[in-house]
Amino acid sequence: MGSHVADALTEAGHDVTIFDKVPSPYCKTGQRMITGDLLDRPLLEKVVRDTEVIYHFAGISDIDECKQNPVETAETNILGTVYMLDAAIKENIKRFIFASSIYVYSDAGYFYRCSKQACEAYIETYHELYGLEYTCLRYGSLYGLRADERNSIFKLIQSAIRDKKILYHGTGQEIREFIHVMDAAKISVRILEPEFANENIVLTGPERMTYAELLGMIKEMLHNQVEICIEPSTRDAHYISTPYNFSPKLGRKMIQNPHVDLGQGLLQCMAEAIERLK
Repeated sequence: MGSHVADALTEAGHDVTIFDKVPSPYCKTGQRMITGDLLDRPLLEKVVRDTEVIYHFAGISDIDECKQNPVETAETNILGTVYMLDAAIKENIKRFIFASSIYVYSDAGYFYRCSKQACEAYIETYHELYGLEYTCLRYGSLYGLRADERNSIFKLIQSAIRDKKILYHGTGQEIREFIHVMDAAKISVRILEPEFANENIVLTGPERMTYAELLGMIKEMLHNQVEICIEPSTRDAHYISTPYNFSPKLGRKMIQNPHVDLGQGLLQCMAEAIERLK
């Protein structure tokens, strides 16, 4: 997601500096790349100096990884965010944009959800105490290019192409509003407008779809030469049909129009998956 937002910002004419633990393979001409640790406070302050806006995407985003590493999740996701907020105040940043999740609404998501809720609370309090403007982007089910096996759609497509089989754990009736990563990136730039300051924005797709429907789509697009196996899941990390059972500060929902059609987006993902499997 971060690399796509960086590209969208560059295309919109903004100067972009990328800060990450490792060099980005997607860094474009004109983008500045700095490597370092999110928990290195002096370096953070140096990186954000002479910057107007911070997009904070760093952290552990895989739900299972967060479940297995609660201490590291707290250090990276929560403490790292507080360090970034503190640097923003010291360097007079105009807007702090945080990559949150629709899981802030949910009882699901384990320590991942806890960390996002805590970060949003810190961000709101920094605004109250210091006047730091913010926008929290609550991303939904993303898919598209540059994903890895932690992304559900990429994992399904890769399995379908490589093994001619998809093994899905669940009922198949889990509902998602999938949003293409490029649509999400464009919206993530649009929210720089003043009207989105100090707002929570929900970014999901325009259509609701069950996983059974998604699996059927993938199978049909691959000429029905894929076996689909749906088995019960013992995990309760994800919501079934809606994340809305927690009640934080409400968010405005935004969709991209025109947007990338799911079928076209899946074809794009399939082409990338085939290329990687060569």
